[in-house]
Parts: sequence; structure tokens; C-alpha cells
Amino acid sequence: MSKTAVDYLFEKLWATPKDKFTWQMILQEAKKKEKRQIIKSHIDAFDNIVVDFKKQEFAEQYYQETFEKDA
Repeated sequence: MSKTAVDYLFEKLWATPKDKFTWQMILQEAKKKEKRQIIKSHIDAFDNIVVDFKKQEFAEQYYQETFEKDA
């Protein structure tokens, strides 16, 4: 099983000295990983419903509407 974004973040922060810039970079990478995981989950959920070429487009739209609306 692959690591979740939270697992990745915890392991990286645990092993990294407390440097705010480095921690910020790790946080940004964890957010990217989380986004990929959410999009993949959305694609998997619609695996049998949506035509293949639209899956990525719908998943990106879902992510933006759900998680980036307040950003």
C-alpha cells in the first residue's frame, strides 16, 4: 500500500531539522501528493460510469470545486 500524504508529511517532518523553509517545501509536496490521491480516488469511484477520456477532467474539476474554492 502506498503512503498517504499525511504519512509522507509526518515521516519527512520527523526526520527533518526544524527549518521553516524546508518544512514549508515538505508541506507543499504533501499537498501535491494529497491532490493526486484525491483525484485518483475520484477517478476510481467513477471508473465504470464516465468515459475514460473525461475521467481526469472530471476529477480535476471535482478537486478544484471541493478543495480550492477558498484558496
